[in-house]
Amino acid sequence: MVDVSSEAKSSATGVTNPYRRTEHYDKIHACRCDKGVGVIGIDVSKDYLITSRGRVRRYENNLKGYEEILKMKPCVIVLEPTGVYAIRPSQYFKEKGIKVLQVSPNVLSREKELRGKKTDFYDAEKLENMVDKAKEYDYNPLKEMTTLFLKDIETKYKNRLKRALFLVSDNDKVNKDRLERLAKGDFTREELYQLEYTPIVLEEIKILAKNLLEIQERLKEVRRMIEGQVPQDHVLLTIPGVGKLAAGIVGDVKRFPKPESFVAYCGLDPVVERSGRAVVSRGISKRGNKYLRSLFYFLAVRSYSRNPTLLKFYETHKDRLKGKKLYVALARKLARVVWSVWYNNKPYEPK
Repeated sequence: MVDVSSEAKSSATGVTNPYRRTEHYDKIHACRCDKGVGVIGIDVSKDYLITSRGRVRRYENNLKGYEEILKMKPCVIVLEPTGVYAIRPSQYFKEKGIKVLQVSPNVLSREKELRGKKTDFYDAEKLENMVDKAKEYDYNPLKEMTTLFLKDIETKYKNRLKRALFLVSDNDKVNKDRLERLAKGDFTREELYQLEYTPIVLEEIKILAKNLLEIQERLKEVRRMIEGQVPQDHVLLTIPGVGKLAAGIVGDVKRFPKPESFVAYCGLDPVVERSGRAVVSRGISKRGNKYLRSLFYFLAVRSYSRNPTLLKFYETHKDRLKGKKLYVALARKLARVVWSVWYNNKPYEPK
């Protein structure tokens, strides 16, 4: 049993001894326990998990490593969401009853010192002391399957099919009717270059078309499953043009305390550089969820006329903004509307 009164005072940089106070001791005191190490920061890579505490600080990013970390009896784990490599350990620890928090890479980069330490161990220690800036880990397998897996594969096969079509035809466009014909090996309506490699490429086109059709059918099924999880009275459905798919992909909007943070998560936040009196716009950051960004852009293009707020914005800015810039601005406006309606849990009311 550790005597809390004998613990060391907190320091300006934080410490790693499991029985010492850290910078945010008062904020995480409820998470601390006598028999365990309390809060652990973990720097995640493909091969290793680097912890901020423990006699051993480096573990393999696999089941053996997770079990070794569990022996330290952590109450809270704080890590950086480094793509797919952080999903498995986050889900594993969550299912073991440990609270898992994630710190945005942008927030973490601002906390790193410009001089001095820059190591995996140091990053793990910084994560440990960022409990107050972290958000609880949340994973929606259906959403991830659509956005991170099936959608990427669909794009990959579509690009490969267009490449193959370019080799034998002047028309590389892909629509549903043409895709079905190509999958059956029906090239009678195609104007083809009769070259030495044409027969081999045609066989490749047939296989790619079949795979693409199958993936698209799977995507439809997963989308139906996502939409089935969204209740009929969901507050987002009061926004003209926004359907159940959008509501399902957004997830828990309470993670974002301000509309600006949600817009940034979608990668629709503007990048502006200032030097003296000069102000230069560099477009949008594109550093967030690319699928939400694409979805809001699609809805802005297709449905702005149905939404009074977006229509008013369009009429006001159409002379100043042209083409994609205008639709990106509309997508950003729609993201703010979505955040406001859902965060406040109030039906949409045009202003």
